[in-house]
Amino acid sequence: MNLTKLMKGTALSALAAAMAITALPAPAEAQSRERGERGERAQRDRGERAQRDRGDRSEARQQRAARERMRQMDAREFRNVRSERRSVQVDRGDNRADIRRARTESRRGEAQRAERAAAQRRQAERQERSEQRQRVQRDAARDAQRAQQRREARRDASSRQNAYRSERRRDAREDRQLRQERYRAERRRDARQERRYRQDVQRSARQDARRARYYDGRRWHSYNRWDQRRWRDNHRYDWQRYRLGNRSIFRLGRYYAPYRDYRYRRLSIGARIGNLFFGSRYWINDPGRYRLPAVYGPYRWVRYYDDVLLVDIYSGEVVDVIHDFFW
Repeated sequence: MNLTKLMKGTALSALAAAMAITALPAPAEAQSRERGERGERAQRDRGERAQRDRGDRSEARQQRAARERMRQMDAREFRNVRSERRSVQVDRGDNRADIRRARTESRRGEAQRAERAAAQRRQAERQERSEQRQRVQRDAARDAQRAQQRREARRDASSRQNAYRSERRRDAREDRQLRQERYRAERRRDARQERRYRQDVQRSARQDARRARYYDGRRWHSYNRWDQRRWRDNHRYDWQRYRLGNRSIFRLGRYYAPYRDYRYRRLSIGARIGNLFFGSRYWINDPGRYRLPAVYGPYRWVRYYDDVLLVDIYSGEVVDVIHDFFW
């Protein structure tokens, strides 16, 4: 219906345009030609729109037909399902007792399985506890054995240490006894030597005392009475001037004290020293070489570091002293 109307309208418009073209002059003809072209374009557009509308309508019709077929199929399936449900309901009503019995049996089977599983779990727990107790007992026995071994090792170490200490103490006692015996023997030997030395000194002193006297016709005089001032006034004993010309004679070697830890102390007349300080190795056997007076009896010139002492070897008393005598 619409298509026939559209065709009629287009035909009339084309006839009217042709009549207008023949009737109008050249400018009007141009305008009419332009309007004709616009009309043709509009007609083509309308044709295209109509064709699109026809395609859309045919597509809509196909979709509606497909939906209708789907509804029909769904209805048939629904009827089939409903019939199946009815048959199932009938069967279910017939087999309800069987279902109850099956459910009861399934419940019993589940209960039995649960009981068996619980029994198995309890058995496994008892076995695990038993194994754990056994492990604890084994660990305790192993720890006790290790503790016993450690105690035995400590006892052995203590016994070895005690034996070592006892041996060390025994060795120390033996060494101490040996040192004491050696020291006593050395002391006895030194005492004997000292006794012999004193006896020799006393014997020589007595001999010197007999020689150290002179007679002036009226009485005997003794050299043992030392006069420390008189010999210094004698020019024969001017050792200071002699030392200026003979310095090498007064340059002796290093002095070694009789005691290891002994240090120099400045002595004066009247001091007493030990017998080791005026032993024979410290004597000045030739006093005249150093311009010192000769001495007799119990007196001896003795070197003490760089000093010279005149010592009474019987008493150890310092009778005379010259400080800084040697270089």
